[in-house]
Amino acid sequence: MNEWFILTFIMGSFFVAGQTTEYAMLVSEHVTLSANAYGSSFYITTGFHGLHVIGGLIAFLFIIGRAYAAKKFGHFEATSAIVTSYYWHFVDVVWIGLFLVIYVLK
Repeated sequence: MNEWFILTFIMGSFFVAGQTTEYAMLVSEHVTLSANAYGSSFYITTGFHGLHVIGGLIAFLFIIGRAYAAKKFGHFEATSAIVTSYYWHFVDVVWIGLFLVIYVLK
């Protein structure tokens, strides 16, 4: 489990880094929160999504730390790992919808 959670943490960190890079590029092209309706919609939706991704990354760190610290990986640890996994998959599904609306439909 830890290997998959670590891999997911790394990939999620790359996602947040890419989002930060994209924000910097858009600001340099004068697309800001107050520039127009598209800019404000883009920053609000992707910003909230990014915050939820960061929350998931923090949860992954707690689960990874708990798994390494636990002498026995029991029901309590497994339940928190499953809940974190469900949360992460929900954030994934939301991203698919956001991606379609923001990047495909524009």
